[in-house]
Amino acid sequence: MTRMDDSGVERADDRSESPRIDTRTLERELRMAVRGEVRFDSGTRATYATDASNYRQVPLGVVLPRTPEDAEAAVAVCRAHDAPVLSRGGGTSLAGQCCNSGVVLDWSKFCDRVVSVDRDARTAIVEPGIALDELNDRLADTGLMVGPRPSTHDSCTIGGMIGNNSCGSTAQEYGKMADSVRRLEVLTYAGTRAWVGAAADDAQAALIERGGELGEIVRRLRDLRDRYADEIRSRFPDIPRRVSGYNLDALLPERDFHLARLLVGSESTLVTVLRAEIELVPRPGAVTLAVLGYPDIATAADAVPRILPYEPSALEAIDHRLVELERTRALATAAARQLPEGRGWLMVQFHGEDQEAADRKAHTMMREVCDRTGATGVLLDDPRRQAEVWAAREAGLGATAYPPDGPETHEGWEDAAVPPDRLGDYLRDFEKLLDEFGYQSASLYGHFGHGCVHTRIPFDLRTADGIARYRRFVARAARLVTEYGGSLSGEHGDGQSRGELLPIMFGDRVVRAFTELKDIFDPRDRMNPGKVARPHRLDQNLRQGVDYRPWEPETHFAFPHDDHRFSVAAGRCVGVGKCRGHQGGVMCPSYRVTREEEHSTRGRARLLFEMLNGDVITDGWRSEEVHDALDLCLACKGCRSDCPVDVDMATYKAEFLSHYHHNRIRPMAHYSMGWIPLWARLATSMSGFANAVVQSRTLGQLVKRAGGMAPARAMPRFADTRFTTIFPELHQDSTGTRGTVLLWPDTFTNNFEPEVARAAVRVLNAAGFTVRVPTRAVCCGLTWISTGQLPTAKRILRRTLRTLRPELRLSTPVVVLEPSCAAVFRSDLPELLHGDEDAHRLAEQTRTLAELLAERAPEWQPPRLDSHAVVQPHCHHHAILGFDPDRDLLSRTGLDADVLDAGCCGLAGSFGFERGHYDVSVACAEDKLMPAIRAQPPGTLITADGFSCRTQIRELAPDTAPVHSAQLLARGLDRSSTAHAPDRDTGPVVP
Repeated sequence: MTRMDDSGVERADDRSESPRIDTRTLERELRMAVRGEVRFDSGTRATYATDASNYRQVPLGVVLPRTPEDAEAAVAVCRAHDAPVLSRGGGTSLAGQCCNSGVVLDWSKFCDRVVSVDRDARTAIVEPGIALDELNDRLADTGLMVGPRPSTHDSCTIGGMIGNNSCGSTAQEYGKMADSVRRLEVLTYAGTRAWVGAAADDAQAALIERGGELGEIVRRLRDLRDRYADEIRSRFPDIPRRVSGYNLDALLPERDFHLARLLVGSESTLVTVLRAEIELVPRPGAVTLAVLGYPDIATAADAVPRILPYEPSALEAIDHRLVELERTRALATAAARQLPEGRGWLMVQFHGEDQEAADRKAHTMMREVCDRTGATGVLLDDPRRQAEVWAAREAGLGATAYPPDGPETHEGWEDAAVPPDRLGDYLRDFEKLLDEFGYQSASLYGHFGHGCVHTRIPFDLRTADGIARYRRFVARAARLVTEYGGSLSGEHGDGQSRGELLPIMFGDRVVRAFTELKDIFDPRDRMNPGKVARPHRLDQNLRQGVDYRPWEPETHFAFPHDDHRFSVAAGRCVGVGKCRGHQGGVMCPSYRVTREEEHSTRGRARLLFEMLNGDVITDGWRSEEVHDALDLCLACKGCRSDCPVDVDMATYKAEFLSHYHHNRIRPMAHYSMGWIPLWARLATSMSGFANAVVQSRTLGQLVKRAGGMAPARAMPRFADTRFTTIFPELHQDSTGTRGTVLLWPDTFTNNFEPEVARAAVRVLNAAGFTVRVPTRAVCCGLTWISTGQLPTAKRILRRTLRTLRPELRLSTPVVVLEPSCAAVFRSDLPELLHGDEDAHRLAEQTRTLAELLAERAPEWQPPRLDSHAVVQPHCHHHAILGFDPDRDLLSRTGLDADVLDAGCCGLAGSFGFERGHYDVSVACAEDKLMPAIRAQPPGTLITADGFSCRTQIRELAPDTAPVHSAQLLARGLDRSSTAHAPDRDTGPVVP
């Protein structure tokens, strides 16, 4: 039953989401039937309570099947208990498809096998849990790939792409996922398992004659098609990006009665997909990208029909608002420099057999289209420059989520599509509608070659008035799109966001056909109920809503970018799942090892959100579920830069640990590794004895056991003399023409590798700087911060600021050689001591060696190295400081530097030393870093500025000798010098 509301949308009556279920018995029987993992604990349920949408539904439990047969067994148990089932891949759905109150089947951990590949037929049979980029990597030697490529390509799974009928930018050439699916192996809720695909009339008749549930389904589908064929042909818009509704058009005779394509895009509401046969396409020989600039985004849209005849492989758009938002977050700095003049841009990509052919297509298009439309244009055929521009386009969702000059934005009307030749006029009318409702801050971008527009809108989803306005807006927007002959969804599906609006687009009769289709496959409404057919209201199950009132605890960190509220920080994640990728970047190393949702940045953020929400995670700071999820966070800070919305899990972890351990005895590693600055200072004063103890097989094991350290971890040697002790004896060969700098004596350089600091003095002197060091013992507090000993860390930082006060008053640059310590000063310090002007001064005055040379000595010519080196950037360097100055400095030496995009080394300060973390630590390093290093020829220089990185590399590859970049530069200076002073020890180098 439905009723009309004041926005003119028929509202579905509230219905119970599931019958009463004995969850204990259900869990027990699932454990007996399933070889995979079965989890009904509150932590897992909280982790899977939402996706990338506005919605939240806490599931009964989660099953991670090891095989399709496992999933079949799980569905059978659920059927016996009448429990709803949701089949989930990457969990990145934007319309609420991937949250439900039943049992979630998460395919993404185990079911990622490529069953077979037929190169001649250009097909592959795969399991649904394999991620798109991972599949394409495995197909690399065949010269083939999957055509559709959503912006979440590094984490979205094939099963999720099938469930959502995914598209992406390459759909311009390859179509939607429905166009790539040849056959599906599916399972109905009633238990029928079969491969389905296209079926000619005789095949249909044979299935019907055979009987059983499948035969009855085919018979009823034919009847459904025949009764609704006219409405399907007239009400389904003839546009490239119609994703809304079920694919009833696939049943038409002219569409080959294609059962597999009927089921694509059904969002787990009809069947469970067990395997898929996918059509593959040849990889392009070469790619070129033309970027055209226009006065505004609507004018850019007007040009689309003129470009389409040139058959681009992709035709995307971004507007000035998106570029400005990305500039404020340093996401599009490189891309922005390459954009031609304008405030709306089209990105037009061409494929060719070779680069000349691709470039020729682009030049022809640019010459003719620019003349006709008045556009300015640039051509990019350098893959790195192309990647920078594409990264700006793919970062759109994250960049627009939290604009600095306005409220947070939401999905809800983020992917409508209209005929491409009417796109410009639609955008003008749509912008008028935004203005009428006061939603002026929305950015407009998307797949303009298919008329698909992406945007996030600042809906108020926390007040009754705001939610009512949201309902009125989407109803009006649905009517506007329908008037233009478009689709409510052009990519992200209906789910709960748009399911209620489908009558506006399709009419009541077609929507009735959708409901009948649902009843044919799932008469008990147990497959992802409340989505598409008989949908929940679009303002029901909101993650925020009028009852949203999270706990606001007092914190040590100020969270200045989150309204000084931990609840805002914990709710920052928008769920796009970039942290679940395996291809590049830093985050999230522990997820890459365990493939556990709770070990992704997103999963941990969800648990913190639920902790503050308080109805699933009920014990606040004492939550064992949150603690367990954070335990394997390496505090690498990769999410601080790689996450599209800057989630900072390292900071959240430190805050949580501080409260979790308050008035409790901590793990021994917190007292040993957490206090390493003190112990290292003591050990260095008696280094001979200390090294004899820790390097002894027996005594060393006793020390590690007492200190809570991993037995298998080798202990680094303490220096004979710390750097600050020998510094006064160093002869500084410097004119001092460029002034004085303060060299920061971090714990690791000072007490373990003083030769790094000596090399840095040599380089700074050569560049014209006079070097000073602090006159008293100082520390950045990093080890106390990472173990959550925040009151102690703040005391140490205040003492450090008092010691540095004279240099801070003089604006003396503070050169920090250890990236993790520099990151503390840049990010943690001003957030821990927010409002302390000296803290902010130190943040502003902290420089890496490369930054100082670039800013204060730009004309200084570093020594020539003229060799090849592999460079491993420290995670904190990547995330907080930025590696471009270092890349430029190494380039100026003539060094052929292979800067690895290999993720975290895995040691991560104290993490890899702590008992229980060794295996994960090593696995992180073995993911990409160590294979890349072992692949180098003997004698290759290895550079790593992080002490942790060098330590891990030495331990796992004993024949290597990684060095700090300061040591490389100092060696170059020594090579060019005619005399070598004996006190210029630059430490070990690779031959």
